[in-house]
Amino acid sequence: MTISRRSFIKTGAAGALMLTAGGLDAAASACISPKKKAAKTEDKFHLGAAGYTFVKFDLDTALKTLQRADVHYLCIKDFHLPLNATDDQIAAFHAKCASYGVTGYGVGPIYMETEAEADRAFAYARRVGVKVLVGVPSYEILPYVDKKLEEYPEIKYAIHLHGPDINIFQTASVIWDKVKDLNPRLGMCLDVGHDLRGGADPVEDLKKYHTRVFDMHFKDESEASKAGWCVEIGRGKIDFPALVRMMRKVGYSGVCSLEYEKDMDDPFMGIAESFGYLKAVIANS
Repeated sequence: MTISRRSFIKTGAAGALMLTAGGLDAAASACISPKKKAAKTEDKFHLGAAGYTFVKFDLDTALKTLQRADVHYLCIKDFHLPLNATDDQIAAFHAKCASYGVTGYGVGPIYMETEAEADRAFAYARRVGVKVLVGVPSYEILPYVDKKLEEYPEIKYAIHLHGPDINIFQTASVIWDKVKDLNPRLGMCLDVGHDLRGGADPVEDLKKYHTRVFDMHFKDESEASKAGWCVEIGRGKIDFPALVRMMRKVGYSGVCSLEYEKDMDDPFMGIAESFGYLKAVIANS
């Protein structure tokens, strides 16, 4: 079935308006036809949210937003669960997430430039009990990260790409070239927005590098260049229906986490519109 971009926008916008009235769960349900509900259960991937989306809000606000959006996965940032959290704090964090129907599936991004910082990040991921560590290592520390994976066989390390804004790991191809001969659990978090701004095609990059894609950050961009800025998903330059089809084609089985970086003081309308659009795309692509 082919659905126009305008139809997706209308669906997402309707979800955004219903969020303000406390009815996003109904909007999400309206995005998925009965015929498509059964097909959705066959997908190996899940929608989630990157913790940075809620950098200016407490954990309860983040979890309530995800609950109302009927989204059940969160990549944990350290402002919601500190790197030095005690076991009791970690247990309380997971219990609170569960009370909202949310699972913390990964941690990061965590920046690391020294061996001590890498040690702390890996130990944190294990204590939190997640299988995905999203990291931003320096090029110099990468061999040490590769070695650390031998000590942590349960963890996949996903290097977060940042497009043209920093001088390392700008695109998926850069990460691939750095990790292709290293531990197979050393891969990438494919941030599709930053990949696009770095001059790449995220759909083609997923196709080429999917064996090393362990996490994905979803955002849309106004332009396919460094000048681009974050917009509501469906309003920008990324072909999300094609991306979803490629995820199915390559059998991507991780989480696709919305990382919404617009209107950070009041992002909720944009979050609702973006999730509404993505749910419609997944249901109809």
